[in-house]
Amino acid sequence: MIEYYANLMEEEQDDLKNVIQSLYRHTFLLERKFDKKSGRMTPVREYRVCSRHIEFLKEYFRIAGITLNENIHMGVIYIQGEHVWGEKLSRLATIYLLILKLIYDEQMAAVSSSSHIVTTLGMLNGKAGEFHVLSGLPSPTEMRRTISLLKKYQIIEPMDVLEEMDENSRLIIYPCINAVLLGDDIRELLNTFSEEEYIGEETAVQGTLEDMPE
Repeated sequence: MIEYYANLMEEEQDDLKNVIQSLYRHTFLLERKFDKKSGRMTPVREYRVCSRHIEFLKEYFRIAGITLNENIHMGVIYIQGEHVWGEKLSRLATIYLLILKLIYDEQMAAVSSSSHIVTTLGMLNGKAGEFHVLSGLPSPTEMRRTISLLKKYQIIEPMDVLEEMDENSRLIIYPCINAVLLGDDIRELLNTFSEEEYIGEETAVQGTLEDMPE
């Protein structure tokens, strides 16, 4: 493995280092992301680098007890394992995550042939209201903080200025949402929030944020 890395050009070694750091920092690499300047989805260089050296990187992470997964259909590469720890999710962030997955699945099943979905902040809060999981509309500060956290993990991408968010603000839901909540019954999980009180409680986020409250 060391020989493989040593035989690479210096630029490729730097590229690999950046990919590894990015995976540890964000958990996911996306094949395509939204570019606000062009207003369209554009290829991500780090994804191409990771895909090109995927076997080497799998061995690299395996030593640390971490699995590197590649889903070509979704256009996502991500790390997973008990030694990969993320941040803690607030109650609002957990609810938003579940609602985003619900919206993603519904729209993908209905019409979309794309790997990403566009929704609005108003639709997100509206869906949360339908499940009675929010006692009221969150404050603008709390919403911005939550959206920023989910953007960090590349679950969503705000298409509009974050500081000027309102109910019409558009959000891209990336296919990473599928790797976060694989096989979960989203509606059942949401119902637990409407039946119980989670005052001031945080949800632990492990690896790819898979461990949602039951």
